[in-house]
Formats: sequence, C-alpha cells, structure tokens
Amino acid sequence: MTEQSTSSGSAPHRADGDAWGPDREMFLRDFHHTTRFGATEAGGIDRQAGTAEHGQVRDWFEDRAEELGFTVTTDEIGNIFAVSRWVEGAPSVVVGSHLDSQPLGGRFDGTYGVVAALHAAAALDAAVAAGTLMPQVNVAVVDWFNEEGARFPPSIMGSSVYAGLLDADQTRQTRDPQGVTVEEALQSIGRRGDGPGPQAAAYAEIHIEQGRRLERAEVPIGIVERSWHTQKLLVSVVGEQSHTGATLMADRRDALVAASRAVIAVEDVVRHFEPESIVTSVGKFDVEPNSPIVVPRQVDLVVDLRADRRQDVERARELLLKEFADIAARSRVEISAEDFDVRPVQTFPEAGLDLAAKACRDVGVESLRLTTLAGHDSIPMNRIVPAVMLFVPSADGVSHCEREFTSDADLVTGLEVLTALVTRLVTGELDGVAPGGRLQEAEEA
Repeated sequence: MTEQSTSSGSAPHRADGDAWGPDREMFLRDFHHTTRFGATEAGGIDRQAGTAEHGQVRDWFEDRAEELGFTVTTDEIGNIFAVSRWVEGAPSVVVGSHLDSQPLGGRFDGTYGVVAALHAAAALDAAVAAGTLMPQVNVAVVDWFNEEGARFPPSIMGSSVYAGLLDADQTRQTRDPQGVTVEEALQSIGRRGDGPGPQAAAYAEIHIEQGRRLERAEVPIGIVERSWHTQKLLVSVVGEQSHTGATLMADRRDALVAASRAVIAVEDVVRHFEPESIVTSVGKFDVEPNSPIVVPRQVDLVVDLRADRRQDVERARELLLKEFADIAARSRVEISAEDFDVRPVQTFPEAGLDLAAKACRDVGVESLRLTTLAGHDSIPMNRIVPAVMLFVPSADGVSHCEREFTSDADLVTGLEVLTALVTRLVTGELDGVAPGGRLQEAEEA
C-alpha cells in the first residue's frame, strides 16, 4: 500500500522543544528573513543557482551558521556545509536541503529544509554542550548547490556530485542558456570551494510536500518511503524556415505546429493509465528563429515522465515515440528524441522509516507514509548512506510558483520532528543500515 498511517504517541527519549529543543521563534524569524533575498512582487522568490540573489542568501546562511557556532566550508561543486564537530575523526549526519529556486518560485521549497536543519542542529549542539546528549557522530548542515536545475541541467546537481553520481570537473563545465558555466557562476558568487566535503554517516531532509495528500488527510508529517521513476526526453523538431506571408500553407514545414501537436500528445498519453499513477509535462520549449515573420525551422523541448512504476514510464515513452513518428510524417518534419536524466525508483531504508515514525511519536504527532513524485537531494544521498525524508503539508498542493505556502504551525511541527529524528541519528540508531533499505549484515551474508 502506498500510504500508511502511523499512530501518534510518546517515547521516553523525547526531543522536547520546551527543554533543550529548537528555538521556534528564532527559527521562524530566520526563515522569513530569507524571503528578502530574490523576493518577487507576488510573494515568491527568484534565486536561480549561481545568481547574485542566490549568492546573497548563501552568504547569509554562512554568517548565521557561524553566529550559531558552526564551522562553514564549501566543496568543489559549491555545496556549503556548516559543521559541529563533537567526536574527533567521526563522520557526520548530514541534514539540509537547498537555497536556490525556480524562476518566480516559492519561498518554502528547499529553503525551509536548510533553515530547519540549521536550527535543529543548533539545538543538538546546545544539548551536547549541556551534557544532555551524547553523540556518536558529528552533524553537518548542508545547502546543496543547484537542486532545482532551472539554470544548469540536470537538477539535484550538488548532491549528485557529492554522492559520486556526477563528475565534478565535467559538471563545472555545464553551461546555462547564455553560455555561462557552473565554474564561472560559482566564482562569481565566491563559492568555488575545494575538496569533497565532510564524510556522511546518514542523511536527513525535511521539505514541503508539493502535493495535497497530507492536507487531504489532515496529517502534519509525511514519511517518504520511495521515489517515483522519472525520466526526461530531449525532443527536437526540425522543419524548414520560410516566410510567413509568402509561403502557402500547403508548402510549409512548420516545426512549431508539429511541436505543438507533440505537447498535446504528452498530456494525452496519461489517458492510457490509471488516474494519478503517472504525470507528464513539457516544461521547456525553445523556438528558432522566433521571428514574427518566419515560419519556425526548429523547436527543442523537454518531456518529463514520472510514475510510481518503471514499466508505466517505459510504456508512456514507447507510446509517445510512436505518436511523434506519426506527427513527423503528417507534418513533413523530423522529430528526434534522446533519453536524458533517467532516475529509477529509490526505496528508503525501512529502518529509517521506523526511526522517523519514532521521532513523530517523540513529538506527539501523527504521520503518514508517502511516495515522492518530485526529485530531492535525499535520493542521490540514499545511494551512499541511509537517508530519511520528511514532508510537511503544502497548501492546495501548490509548488514551484509564488503562491506556494505552508503555515508557521506546520513549519514548527516539522522542525521539532526533524530535531527528534537527527537526535536519534547522531546517537547511532541507524548504525549497520545500508542505503536503499538493505541491512549490511544481510548484504554481506
């Protein structure tokens, strides 16, 4: 079953916000302060990776982390780590998210996870200093570079380099549509670091759901059990450039008309599947030469396919390629499609799901097991260490737009659960658990 409710309760080792837990008011003050960086008129943010606005909020993060007593470093792909070292030579529980956004994006996506991680870690640091918490490992709060992929493809870039899934040198040569490289962008905001960053023992992330399941269920915390299978297609439609006024309709090979039919096909393909089992979209669409008196010669678009089951994505891909061939024949154009950014289903460790449920009981709140349709930094991290992903509700399920919203009450509840979870992580409760839900002992046997 995709979604499973976990009853609320209490546990003897509660991370009590009224005792040594996170400072709720300070957290909310810091979170809402971040909205000034790249603020838009409609209440969102626009902080694409490597822009001046992104650099400003990252500078704020470094300054704030240092105020709270963390040591801040930047790695070779621009990921920023704020570390508290309690155990010399030990790895760190890495916890965080990202501060970059989509164009005209929302102020909660990613940023909430970074600020919540900073305040959860600060609460743990105070408890260690007071002698009420005895950690076995350290903690590192992370702001991953270019999670959104709006300016530089692919998305989830910084964490994928950290996890060894992308080559750092090659990735820094990636260019945006204006020809600026990642290397140049990092240099421009002073975030071209060196080295691999701290060694991870486990990973935790909290994020807005970007969906309506928690809101519908009236449950404050989601525990992510797996991701959906996703892939993109880089589609190119090539026709022939000609004069819009002088070329008869029968003589045209209009790439834009054919591409428009392809976009409709991408939306219509979901009719072959069960409702809400697959999502498709075209989010990027470039027309050449984009002149008002020229029949377009070429259109490049990116098709995004996501489903809970890999076979559904593969079937949708097959159906679309056949439809694209028919469109090309009818329109007398050429349509090519290249597979890009294929990401298989990632299952999170069962022991981590249980630990997250215990953290919810520590705080006294209900939780719901969910899948994630969207990609997150927890997915590549789950390839190398046991990862735990939490969600808080999103109003109306809206995300990647300025209307994105989560209430202060839900943000604070998530912060308290995250603090309880990281408390359990730094005391070794996922020791011996392998990435992807496999026990090391079983794997080695």
